[in-house]
Amino acid sequence: MISSDPLLRAEDLCKSFGTRRAVDHVSMTVGSGGITALLGPNGGGKTTLFRMISSLLTPDRGSVQIAGLDSARDGLAYRRQLGVVFQSPSLDAKLTAVENLRHFGHLHALRSRPLTARITEMLERLDVADRAHDRVETLSGGLARRVELAKCMLTRPRLLLMDEPSTGLDPKARRTLWNCLDNLRRTENVTVLLTTHFLDEAERCDTVAVLDRGKLVALDPPQRLRANLGSEVISIETDEPQSLAPMLETDLGVKVSIMDHSLRIETDDPPRRLAVIAERLAGKARSITLSQPTLEDVFIHLTGHRFDS
Repeated sequence: MISSDPLLRAEDLCKSFGTRRAVDHVSMTVGSGGITALLGPNGGGKTTLFRMISSLLTPDRGSVQIAGLDSARDGLAYRRQLGVVFQSPSLDAKLTAVENLRHFGHLHALRSRPLTARITEMLERLDVADRAHDRVETLSGGLARRVELAKCMLTRPRLLLMDEPSTGLDPKARRTLWNCLDNLRRTENVTVLLTTHFLDEAERCDTVAVLDRGKLVALDPPQRLRANLGSEVISIETDEPQSLAPMLETDLGVKVSIMDHSLRIETDDPPRRLAVIAERLAGKARSITLSQPTLEDVFIHLTGHRFDS
């Protein structure tokens, strides 16, 4: 169950690198108990925002709080609420899974039987107990990622931050990782906030924060984002997008967006629009398709450009 009470609150966050504004006045709240995706293309501001929430970067402006604890004012107490899985591996490849977890536990003042019990619990929960005494260098990328996840959960964080957790994983390993996240959310009462540029991963989340060029352009459940678009989408593949777009705008009375070698039209009246399009583009279109809105359609509608551009 996702609580409406915010666990994470970010207010008016800004961060610049030289003349480039990486995060531009971002404010958002995340309720406890769910999985929220920071979704955006590379360079959209996801990782910079992630690093400010994890307290690795100091904002130029604004504040971040977890359960009322401020990242700048409450330092250590704030960080105790966090578990962080970075995009780059943070395990010692020459140590076994258990040894990595034990050393991490010692750094957080966990000792003896309680630590051993927690290590066993998390390795079992993440289905890597059978590889507990194998060196990390012998594990696949998916298994190593789950060991990292087990390590971060030792301290029972309230907020789990994950930066591009599926990077480098094959489809099966990605599915397994997501099943583990669902399990952790239910059994550990942890809130998950992750960055991703995979649209299918964002679809699995309870809430999606859409970032583009440093700005937060939407924050809603994925189904609501699609419903807010309210239209079906006609896509037309053609070699003449520049000349055909204004003609269709005149004939249809709707906005026609040009996306590389295709035209894109949002419409609430597809039968009539398709009939006009088929007549006007006879011999000029390679394909004409009608589809329900996707998160990529939402992104295009909000930003005016493709997700990967």
